[in-house]
Amino acid sequence: MSSEAWFTVLVLAVGLERVAELAVSQRNAAWSLARGGVESGRGHYPFMVVLHTGLLVGALAEVWLRRPDVVPLLAWSMLALVLLAQGLRWWCIATLGRQWNTRVIVVPGAARVTGGPYRWIPHPNYVAVVVEGLALPLVHSAWITAVVFTALNGLLLATRVRAEDAALTRLA
Repeated sequence: MSSEAWFTVLVLAVGLERVAELAVSQRNAAWSLARGGVESGRGHYPFMVVLHTGLLVGALAEVWLRRPDVVPLLAWSMLALVLLAQGLRWWCIATLGRQWNTRVIVVPGAARVTGGPYRWIPHPNYVAVVVEGLALPLVHSAWITAVVFTALNGLLLATRVRAEDAALTRLA
């Protein structure tokens, strides 16, 4: 199988992981809203969906159209970072439990989670997103996608973190 085909399998696996995330997110959002949860930051959410979809589509398009050479040391180190980012993301999801979703929904009176990775950094899930967004395309030297996603994601996260921090001030 060609390196492009293997990369496609990897990107599809990440895409399936995202579908699993969305299923968990929808279940948790319904749980939060049923308990009086208040959603913040709706305006940036559609851009976030487009950007994250664009990461996967852009990486595949760049690899299949530009056909960059695979640099083995870069590929293996970036694959390790992608896997570590997935582990961190699911650690965040497990730690937040029902409070985790892809939207910013806060249930009034809920306690702020300070365990797991939140013990050390305030937004560890975004660390996973940043690492994955840079590393996934670089597994196959798709540097254009890595740079464009990282720049746009930086702008998005500046807005997202402000919205989330403001919403979290409502927690006990």
